[in-house]
Amino acid sequence: MTPTPDAQSPPPRTPQDILAALSAQNVGFLRLQFTDILGTTKNVEVPGSQFEKALAGDVTFDGSAVEGFTRVEESDMLLRPDLSTFLIYPPFSREEEGRGRVARLICDVTLPDGTPFEGDPRQVLGRQVARAAELGFEMFVGTEPEFFLFERGEGGRGSTVTHDKAGYFDLAPVDKGERIRREIAGLLVQMGFEIEASHHEVAPGQHEIDFRYAPALETADRIATFKFVVKRVALEYGLLASFLPKPLPGVNGSGMHCHLSLFKDGKNAFADPDGEHGLSATARHFIAGLLEHAGGMAAITNPLVNSYKRLVPGYEAPVNVAWSTSNRSALIRIPAKRGPSTRAEVRMPDPSCNPYLALAAMLAAGLDGIREGLEPPPAIGRNIFRMTVREKRHHRIRELPTDLREAVDELEKDPVIAGALGEHVLDHFVAAKRAEWREYSAAVHAWELERYLDLI
Repeated sequence: MTPTPDAQSPPPRTPQDILAALSAQNVGFLRLQFTDILGTTKNVEVPGSQFEKALAGDVTFDGSAVEGFTRVEESDMLLRPDLSTFLIYPPFSREEEGRGRVARLICDVTLPDGTPFEGDPRQVLGRQVARAAELGFEMFVGTEPEFFLFERGEGGRGSTVTHDKAGYFDLAPVDKGERIRREIAGLLVQMGFEIEASHHEVAPGQHEIDFRYAPALETADRIATFKFVVKRVALEYGLLASFLPKPLPGVNGSGMHCHLSLFKDGKNAFADPDGEHGLSATARHFIAGLLEHAGGMAAITNPLVNSYKRLVPGYEAPVNVAWSTSNRSALIRIPAKRGPSTRAEVRMPDPSCNPYLALAAMLAAGLDGIREGLEPPPAIGRNIFRMTVREKRHHRIRELPTDLREAVDELEKDPVIAGALGEHVLDHFVAAKRAEWREYSAAVHAWELERYLDLI
């Protein structure tokens, strides 16, 4: 996850290059992939007779059927493929071999006249990437997505019975996910990923696979692809792969730590050997922006009712808005490496988030810190989980929102994060999350019955 100045995205392909590759590799179907506002990956699949039409961006779909996109009377939308995202999927099972391969292009969504659709999450991130470029910056991101493997029950339905009882860095035979992780990693490598590490995580049935940093938009694309591959391979093994942040009580939840750095003129703009902690003024301002807007970002980086059951003391997830160079109890940690490797690890996001919106929110927050010249409070060297309320107040340490309703309130009050999303995405996202909270609040949960039924 260490960015270097010479890191480059692969060059865009031409439609002719892609058509030739589709023919040479016996590709029978092409998936045009996009993401809705809530982060669900969608796709339209076309056969060979429609490949040229798809590559020209002439495939339409009904936007009114997609969560948060548009109204029925404005339903027609176009998928404009980003040719640099082209890849051919390797076979996920023996049954797929010989049937014609499947390829994929990630698309931006446009209106029928070609105007970019303001509700497209990928273009929300693209706008923030363009803002950073105007200032001479490019943000690189490395992520650490975690997930659980569960057994499937009767009828193939998911359960919360973990695939194993192993713990952090355990080996087989205790770690029963070793073979599955290796297969996932192998498939991702075939698809152009550079895998840095994979291992069993702290909780039973919990795993992590880390892939190399990349520019922000490419990383968001890769997160969406990664989640698809993990779920697809688990299905082949008769298991359920879940990115739910807190599927089990009493154990660690799943996070998606994001390592952020800005580069300018080919050099890491966060690095300054003469600065305090080896950090530049740009790094301090960016960190201050992340801290300033942490509450407003929370609904985007942690978008589920369930997300806030991970963000509780005692399970290594951050609950305090602070930064540190030495411990993992803070919201933002600065890993020890400096120079080209200097970066800020943001520990609050979880893998249920829409990666395009989450990275857009973090980039917008950091750029606001740079624009306003914000300075962070002193870095915290102590374990914040062990501080008293008075000590936290002394160090100006706030807490993250404690539930989804509070997080949505904070989002609506934050003009920087709300502005980064745009009116369309903000309105539809907020409406969906308020409806989710109302439904949750009205439900009667097993805990309530166990706690009160016999006593009241």
